[in-house]
Amino acid sequence: MSIGPGGPGFSGRRMGGRGFAGGPPMTRPAEKPKDFKNTLKRLIRYLKPYIFQFYIIIIMTILSTFFNIFAPKVMGKATTKLFEGFILKIRGVPGANIDFAYISHILLLLAGLYVLTSFFAYIQQYLMVGVSQKTVQNMRRDVFEKLSKLPLKYFDSRTHGEILSRVTNDIDNISVTLQQNITQFISSVVTILGIIIMMLTINPVLTLVTFATLPLSVFATISIASRSQKLFVKQQRVLGELNGHIEEVFGGHNLIKAFNRERDSIDYFNRINENLYDAGWRAQFMSGVVMPIMHFISNLGYIAVCILGGIFVTKRSITIGDVQAFLQYSRQFNQPITQLANIVNIIQSTIASAERVFEILDEEEEVADDAKQVLEKVKGDVKFEEVNFRYREDSPLIEDLDIDVKAGQTVAIVGPTGAGKTTLVNLLMRFYEIQGGRITVDGVDIRDISRENLRKIFGMVLQDTWLFNGTIKENIAYGKEGATDQEIIVAAKAAHAHHFIKTLPQGYDTVINEEASNLSQGQKQLITIARAVIANPDILILDEATSNVDTLTEIYIQKAMKSLMKGRTSFVIAHRLSTIRDADIILVVNKGKIVEKGTHRELLEKGGFYADLYKSQFMGAAV
Repeated sequence: MSIGPGGPGFSGRRMGGRGFAGGPPMTRPAEKPKDFKNTLKRLIRYLKPYIFQFYIIIIMTILSTFFNIFAPKVMGKATTKLFEGFILKIRGVPGANIDFAYISHILLLLAGLYVLTSFFAYIQQYLMVGVSQKTVQNMRRDVFEKLSKLPLKYFDSRTHGEILSRVTNDIDNISVTLQQNITQFISSVVTILGIIIMMLTINPVLTLVTFATLPLSVFATISIASRSQKLFVKQQRVLGELNGHIEEVFGGHNLIKAFNRERDSIDYFNRINENLYDAGWRAQFMSGVVMPIMHFISNLGYIAVCILGGIFVTKRSITIGDVQAFLQYSRQFNQPITQLANIVNIIQSTIASAERVFEILDEEEEVADDAKQVLEKVKGDVKFEEVNFRYREDSPLIEDLDIDVKAGQTVAIVGPTGAGKTTLVNLLMRFYEIQGGRITVDGVDIRDISRENLRKIFGMVLQDTWLFNGTIKENIAYGKEGATDQEIIVAAKAAHAHHFIKTLPQGYDTVINEEASNLSQGQKQLITIARAVIANPDILILDEATSNVDTLTEIYIQKAMKSLMKGRTSFVIAHRLSTIRDADIILVVNKGKIVEKGTHRELLEKGGFYADLYKSQFMGAAV
């Protein structure tokens, strides 16, 4: 935890924030794509299999919008007929009556138009939901398949949250845009064109008056939007700081209390909260100003249309119903323009999301397998011959490494942090590819064996226990497809896990929750060992398997691992040197090289690097 000025702060971490509700969406800052054109083309390719449905959606949207636009014109005819009847009656014209039959006919026609509008809108929405969900389903499938083909270095160089955000949030963003905003975009364009045509057919002069207010509306919107965007960016940044501070405070509340820094933390929170209030107030005020100004400008045009319309009615240039219809059109005119601007902003953000998804699909995959040989009966001889490897081109990690492990031997790998211990395992499993030399199993170069075949040979028990949300039985059976209940129990007994499992309320059917917090660290480790037992691997890899458990649990795990390692070639990575005394060979690794090799006794007698490590651990423990 970092201490900022005046109290616990944050270490430069930014948390995403959505901002506050309110204000026209068009004023919100949108992430811009780097290559809009090519990303849009790739997104359209996903829509190609549904191009026929998409054409129907466009036709349905146009028809629905057209009937909706046509309705005010029809309603104007009823108004005109009603108005004329009233005027004749007021004037006392003999036999003058309101033509209710005609009005009823118009109202029925109007009802039919609205029914057709709703029907076409329903068909359009029904088809669009199917197209959008199918499209993102295919996209998710491609991304998930791609992730399974990516090398380990891709996941090591990115946070899980970032990858998860692309697979979930970005694809969901695409889904929402396809489902809602594409049809809204078409509808807005058709509405604008339709309204212009209808207004021109009613009266070109009134249309010009309405258009006269448009540049004023656009200027006002753009000028306010440009200012409010900067304010929303600041609001998002300050909100991110606030979220980061809150996360750190709750994550390290024990430390804050231990050092009596509660007051500093609260003061720091209050300062950020005050900044957020200021930024949020300004952003919301600026975005809130847009609509009143738009309404004011729109009302100026409305007044002008009313005055001119009244004059034209008195001169019998147009009917009262046409004026009513025109007023409805002028009221509707600004809405699709604002909506269109908003949708353009959203589409821009969506293309940016698609670009992030396509970045995953464009990542370089693992080197293709050249599976010339299949290993079935494995003895367990493993050799590293002049192996070279580096994570970065300018920084060699392993150079000319030679290791010769005989079948059935237990090889311990020790050394300081960053020496390359886990890297050796990653190379052996082909999580990373070597850049020089070769690694062989029973004399066969591992690059000539498929990764699937190679990884069946190995069983791994790692420091970080990975258990999925399911029963204990399912987690153990993960090591062997089609494992029987009896095999699961035998594996659990071999791992010394059977006893504690039977004490649980549901035994082997106990469900492990999402965080696996209903089991202790030692219990989780024993389950992972049982999983390795049931897999019955030819070669075993144990990576810091006892580093996070107490001494008593370590004894159980050590017993379980000895049982598991019996008769198998085993690679053991350990920080606790007391756990590898009985290893056949101890390899001391430092800066990617084997600096010492021998048994525990031989290395202690040599008095070199290993002896210093061993003494430092036990002297430190004694102190």
